[in-house]
Amino acid sequence: MKLNFTGSSDPGLVRSSNQDAFYVDPDGRFFIVADGMGGHAGGEEASRIATDEITGFLLSQWNSDQPTPKLLENALWQANKAILEDQQQHPQRSDMGTTAVVVIFRPSNSPWCAHVGDSRLYRFRESQLQQVTEDHTWVSRAIKFGDITEEEARSHPYRHVLSRCLGRIDLHQVDIQPLDVQLGDRLLICSDGLTEELNNQQIADHLRHSPELKTASHGLITAAKHQGGHDNITVVMVSVE
Repeated sequence: MKLNFTGSSDPGLVRSSNQDAFYVDPDGRFFIVADGMGGHAGGEEASRIATDEITGFLLSQWNSDQPTPKLLENALWQANKAILEDQQQHPQRSDMGTTAVVVIFRPSNSPWCAHVGDSRLYRFRESQLQQVTEDHTWVSRAIKFGDITEEEARSHPYRHVLSRCLGRIDLHQVDIQPLDVQLGDRLLICSDGLTEELNNQQIADHLRHSPELKTASHGLITAAKHQGGHDNITVVMVSVE
């Protein structure tokens, strides 16, 4: 399986700093997007710690006999532990946290994804966009139970309230799932700075008209900024060829 990939992040048009972080493994083994929260310094530090810890753990354990789901789970627990330790050492960052999405390709294994929070993984196949991850938010749960509609959720005052994130002592679960990937698929990993500005139909339209990864990535970021760019915007794209 040959992969092409690219990643880019932009502070947007309102925020003075970028609290997103991402990592694209040069060998295409794994990809990470994290969106920090907790103030200027806290958010930047939380997403950086998560990205660094997950990267370091995966690299150090890459050739271990751990099953891929367990490897991912342990990587995210390690990141959560590191953020909690930093909170204790720096009380001014005690409320910091971060989302995380990790996609991993190991030899002789199907690809897997782990995530916590509301950063997302999408799959684009045959011109159709599917959201693979489920947001860990108050509004996502409300939609599931029929309390609000998806359209209402886009402007709901609680839409940014996370039910899970890294950096919480009460985090008891991360979502881990195998990925159905075929030749020709494109994967999109992004922070909510993209999905706050563009709905799924708009994202799909951009991908249909931009088959080249870098063009698609920069096009999505530019479109999100044209819609207001109220938050940091991070896009990582992977194509299966």
